[in-house]
Amino acid sequence: MDLTFTPITLDRQDEYLTLLRTTPQVSSDYSFLNLWAWADEHDLTWAWDDGLVWIRQSKPTLTYWAPVGPWNSIDWQQLMPKLQGLPYSRLPEPLAVLMARAHPQAQIKTSREHWDYLYSVPDLIQLPGNKFHAKQNLLKQFHKGYIWRYQPMDEELVEMVLLMQSQWCAWRDCESSVELAAEDRVISKVLHAFSDFPNLTGGALLVDSQVVAFTIAEPLQPDTILIHFEKGMGIYKGVYQAINHEFLAAQSGFSLVNREQDLGNEGLRRAKLSYHPIHFIRKYELLWF
Repeated sequence: MDLTFTPITLDRQDEYLTLLRTTPQVSSDYSFLNLWAWADEHDLTWAWDDGLVWIRQSKPTLTYWAPVGPWNSIDWQQLMPKLQGLPYSRLPEPLAVLMARAHPQAQIKTSREHWDYLYSVPDLIQLPGNKFHAKQNLLKQFHKGYIWRYQPMDEELVEMVLLMQSQWCAWRDCESSVELAAEDRVISKVLHAFSDFPNLTGGALLVDSQVVAFTIAEPLQPDTILIHFEKGMGIYKGVYQAINHEFLAAQSGFSLVNREQDLGNEGLRRAKLSYHPIHFIRKYELLWF
């Protein structure tokens, strides 16, 4: 398929979001903020063609993502021969099935590391029952152990959050980790452009007038809030439980929270599972034989 890929730019944000709302299943990968923020790290580009946006990733290897827009209306039997041989990944399950059924040489393979974790917002606020007992205990320890306050994210808070991120990276030695160093650059990029994203939200916990934890998030769908980044200074016991609780308690109108993928990191997977997801957005890669 003849497509022209160009850089992902802020000037088409509204146009992209309009198409995103027509996409049958939306995962965290396809939020505009995610694409724009990680564009330099993964060499992400896009191509606009006939009411769809196609996304290409060139680093660390070449792969194509799902098209954004009303892909249920595509004649996949006609299109798939034009895509034959191209590597596709991060395909939401309904689309992956459509593509595989439309071509005899296409197969799909689950990409567990890219599955989005979905949680009940009321559950993560209330932490009910025995399964959340440990989380509830840590939350109480933070509430009782420190003089703290929660503050919604705004431009005035950005510099304080950037300072905490710098301190967090010094503590975790981000420079020695390719993944953490990349994430640090992306967080800085997002925060410095905070005012360019009308839907961007978040919050921070402050102790002794210093930020000790923060969340950066945005609405993904009418019922779903997407958390892009969540950081806490580990010397404050229960700080992660507290920022998660206070941020969600400050939201309204959302029944689900999407906490993105685990990227195959076993420690991160255990942490995400410990909050008892109620659903996953399953994603696949496309294989040719």
